Amino acid sequence: MMRRQLRPLFDRVVIKELDPDRVRRSGLLVAPRSDEPPPQHGIVLAVGPGLDWWDHVGVVMPVKPGEHVVFPASAGAWVEIDEERLLVCRVGELLGVLERAEDCPGCGGRVLHSHESCPVCGRDGSVASS
Repeated sequence: MMRRQLRPLFDRVVIKELDPDRVRRSGLLVAPRSDEPPPQHGIVLAVGPGLDWWDHVGVVMPVKPGEHVVFPASAGAWVEIDEERLLVCRVGELLGVLERAEDCPGCGGRVLHSHESCPVCGRDGSVASS
C-alpha cells in the first residue's frame, strides 16, 4: 500500500506526537497508563501556506518541519493516517518551539554566573543547560 502524507491547509500544522520518555535514568522502563493525559509536545511534519492576507503584511509561518513544539491538550484535532496518530491544529494554538540552549543567540548556552541572566532565552545562573 502506498504511504500517504497529510498536507495542511491555510494556517494549520501537522504534528507527530512524541511519546513521553518511558525510560528512567536508572534504566527502568515505565509502562503507559490508560489515565495518562494526551501528549503535549511533538515534531512538526508539515505546515500550511498561511492565510492569504499574511503575504500583504509580511507574516510568515513561525514554525517549520522538523521543529519540536509544545501545545495544550485541547489543541486541534487528532487524526489517524496510515496507522499514525497526528495532530492537526492552527499555528496560533501552539505554545512554543523547544530549542536547545546552545542555539540561543544571546548566551550560546554557556554556563551563566549566579547573578547573570540571558535577555534572549531567559535562562539565569540558577538553571543548568542540558
